Order: sequence, then C-alpha cells, then structure tokens
Amino acid sequence: MFQHLKQTWDLEVLFPGGSGSKEFAAYLEALTADVRSLSAEAGTAAPPADHAAWREWIDRLQDVAQRLRQASAFVSCLTAQNVHDKGARLVGAQVSQIGAAFASVLTGLDSVLTAIPDVEWEQLVAAQELMSLRYVLDERRRRARGMMDPARETLVNDLSTDGYHGWSDLYDLTAGRMTITLEPGGGKAEEVSPGQAANRMSDPDPTVRAHVMDRWEKAWADQADFCALALNHLAGYRLNLYRHRGWDAVLREPLEYNRMKAETLDAMWSAINARKEPVKRYLDRKKQLLCLDKLGWQDVDAPIGKDTRKLSYEEAASFIVEQFARFSPRMAALATRAFNERWIEAEDRPGKRMGGFCTSFPRDGQSRIFVTFSGSMGNLATLAHELGHAFHQSVMNDLEPFNQQYAMAVAETASTFSEMIVADAAVRHAANEGERLILIEDKLRRAVSMLMNIHCRFLFETRFYEERRKGVVSVARLNQLMEGAQREAYREALDLYHPHFWASKLHFYITRTPFYNFPYTFGYLFSAGVYAKALEVGPSFETDYANLLSDTGRMRVEDLARVHLGVDLTRPEFWGVAVENVISDLDEFLRLTR
Repeated sequence: MFQHLKQTWDLEVLFPGGSGSKEFAAYLEALTADVRSLSAEAGTAAPPADHAAWREWIDRLQDVAQRLRQASAFVSCLTAQNVHDKGARLVGAQVSQIGAAFASVLTGLDSVLTAIPDVEWEQLVAAQELMSLRYVLDERRRRARGMMDPARETLVNDLSTDGYHGWSDLYDLTAGRMTITLEPGGGKAEEVSPGQAANRMSDPDPTVRAHVMDRWEKAWADQADFCALALNHLAGYRLNLYRHRGWDAVLREPLEYNRMKAETLDAMWSAINARKEPVKRYLDRKKQLLCLDKLGWQDVDAPIGKDTRKLSYEEAASFIVEQFARFSPRMAALATRAFNERWIEAEDRPGKRMGGFCTSFPRDGQSRIFVTFSGSMGNLATLAHELGHAFHQSVMNDLEPFNQQYAMAVAETASTFSEMIVADAAVRHAANEGERLILIEDKLRRAVSMLMNIHCRFLFETRFYEERRKGVVSVARLNQLMEGAQREAYREALDLYHPHFWASKLHFYITRTPFYNFPYTFGYLFSAGVYAKALEVGPSFETDYANLLSDTGRMRVEDLARVHLGVDLTRPEFWGVAVENVISDLDEFLRLTR
C-alpha cells in the first residue's frame, strides 16, 4: 500500500524555517499583542444582560486559546525532534510567557464569573448565544470558586513559568541531553540516547537486555541527585499551592482535571487488584519460556520464541491502515493522510527526546505524531496509539475551541481503542499458531503495562506526596518507595526491579497534567468497554464512536459512559468486565505455550 515513506515529519507547511521561522516570530508577536489587549480588558466584561457582548468576549478568548495551542504544539515538535536546538528552547520560553499571561486573563474572567449572582448566571448560560458553551462555562465558574482570590491566582500564574514549569523544562533538557554507553558482548562502545536505549530493552538476547538495563540504571543513578531535587521542588510547589487554596487531598486537582469522581478511580483500582493473579500467571509462564532463573524489569517486554522479525515503516503503515479500515473508513482515511502528508516523525536517530506523543494544530486541521521507530511490534502499537489521538482531534475540529478541551483520561480512550483494533485484527488474521502466539503475547504485555506498570507509578506517586508533606525525600528513600510500589503492583512477579524508575520516567515531571499515570489505565479499560460495544453493534458504531469522542470535551467521564454506553463507572462491575476482556487471551496463550 505504501512505498518509500519519509520518516521525518513536515513542519514547514505549518511555520517554515524551524525555530528561526520569521513567520512564527510574527505569529507570536501578534498573539502577544492580543493577549495584552485582553489583559487590559480583563474584569470588564459586559453585564450578563448583554448576551451578544458576552459571546463576542468569549469568542476572542477562544481564538487566542486556539492560537496559543497552535504555538505550543509547534514548539513541542521543535524541542522533541532535536533536544540540542537552542533556538527552540528560546521560542518555547516565549510561548510559556504568553501562556502565563493568558492564564492570568482567564483568571480575570473567573473573577467575573464568580461575581455573577446565581439567578443571573442561569439566564446567561441559558441564552441562545452561549448555550453551546454552557458545560465549560459552568465548569469554569465552579472551579474558580475553589481557587484563591484573583490577585493571588494571577501571581501564581506569573511565577509558575520560571519556577514551577521551569523545573519540568530543566528535567526535559537534562534527560534529552543524556547519553548511555552500550557495549553488549564486550563489543564496540556505542553512545545512544535514552529513547534508543529503551528500544534495546526488548532485544531477544537476554544478555543484551541485562547489559542495557545495567547501563540504564547506572545512567539514571548518575542523574538521581538532580532528578530528586526537581521532583521534590515540583511536589513542594504543588503542596504549598494546595494548602493556600485550602485543598487537603493531593488527588483533588488530577481528579478534577480528568473530570472524574474519586469513587470512579477507587472502583477501577479495586477491580484491577481483584484480578491480578491471571496477569501474574502470564509473567510466570513468560519466565519459563525465556528460560530465565530471574525475571527482571528488562525482561517484561522481551519477545518470546525465536521470531526476530522487524517491520519496515511502510509495512507498519499498511498494516495499521488495513486494520483501521475494517472498523472505520474515517479512521483509515485519517491514518492514510498522516502517513502520506508526513505528519509523523519516526526516524530512529540520536538527539531526539524519549517517548511518543501526538500534538494537534487545530487551525490547520492537522496533527503531528512523534515516535522513534525501530520496527518492533511495540513501535507498531505506539504508532496506532498516537494515530488514535489524531483521529480524536479530527472529529473535534469543527467544534468550538473551548469544547475541544478534553481531559487526559478520555484522551487516552481513542488512542487505546486504536491499539485494540490493530492488535485484535492481527490475532484474528494470524498466518499460523506461531504468529498468533506472538501477537497474543504482545496484547498481554500491554495488559501488564496498564494494570501493573501504571499502578506502580500511581502507588509511588501517592506515597511520595504523603512523605513530601513532611519534608524533602532523599534519593535512597525514593528508590525504596519505587521498588516497594513495583513489588506490590507486580505481586512479586519479578525478581529484579528498577529502583530509579522515578528518575527515568518523565511523566513524573510533567507539570500541566498532575498525576500523569491513572488516566492511561482509565483510557485502556474504558476503551475495552467501548470496543466491546463496537463489536456488539457492528459497522454502524462508527458514528456512535465519533459522537462519543466529540462529547469528551463537554461531559464528565461518568456522564459520558452513562449517555453513550449505559454504564455506571462508580461501580466495580464495568471495570471488572473490562479487565477480564483485556486478559481474555490468557488461556489461549497458556495453551499455545504448553
């Protein structure tokens, strides 16, 4: 289907010239001027009776918010593709300053919203001019009532760029500039980036995996003092801010950010904990298949058997599009466009940041996807995952900007759903039992990641914050907390752990989305429910699926599930069925490996 695809993305069609783009500089200048204009008018919005004036004011805010999102997306692409791009860091700092100024504008808006009496407020949001934005305006007003006074919240916004977010930026820079020296088998030394080293962790040779893990752990141990400093300051900032706002629960912000009740989160983890033994049986069998005396952290993603096949980028692209097409022509068309129009940065080279992401340019109706592709099935899954994000954005492009702002928990729904389509279709159409086994094992590895790996991150982070309330947490204690969380989450299924995982996992250092862990598992299991519904309904579910995604920016997750799936997320029943669905291939795996 695809031939000679380029593995580097095209940013020139967005802003030509990279970090030195004159067009982007002019874009930022105009954006800065508009934010200043809005700032001068903050707090002077028209009275509620003037619905048309309110609509005009809200539209100006939406326009700036969308343009700022476009600028942030471009900078994230520049800094990811080349961590040594000093110009990208400079324009990134400029975008951060604009973002802080705009956050203060929104704080001014909040002060206006909270000052409006309830009766007048109901009349305002019920007016035809603003009815389409009622949910997000109601939400904004409710959240504002839990904040400090506008002057202090504005001060927080102004100081956070160089203080709070600065620690995250510094971590990204440090991690991006790291190199790890590998000498597997005593061969020639090779300097690789952390992202490249992570890909080597799935090498079929156990001695290579052990060597990479040893060097990986030592490399992060060398950076541990800095990482601990950054992590402690980030947590200290949050805890102090929460204290001034009168918030006692550290999960209040991430739950509110994800539009989720605590009961929903508790029900999800409860259902997972009750069903971990089958996942542990998979790891026990894998240990036998790999002929290992000890199963280490680095072995969890190791391929089983002797199949060492690698997919070309073109083969991966064709496979994904073919599987998408069996469910949704719209998804297949979007993926085809992404590959053909070079929305994807996939080249395996030094100098790139770790991980993968999808970011959107809503004013152009485009997205950009960042991965490091080396031909593994894991890379294939990552591509499908990020293309799911791009599809999610594509169904929201025609909505008002404020209605496009969905939380991370539901953001992971479309991405994980896309992975399930690809994985299940591949298993069904496997050429033989050997191929079928490899594909089933890949799905079970994904279950380990979502039900155990993410759980250990959640356990670590909640316990770390409890200790951080009492004072700075040392490197040694961070290692203890992390290993303890891993042992509990994995039910002691591993013999060797990764104590410095708290340092190597950049998600702990992301400031704009606190507790960047449980939403992945939520999205994974919620997707399982959506996927089950899709199989039940058949091809016509494509429209229902698009409608569900389009509502993710204007509903809480419990309402989204009730309206579109008819289920109650605060009860463990839904989650239990979802967990059983994602591990349903275990019996087949055990049969094939007898």
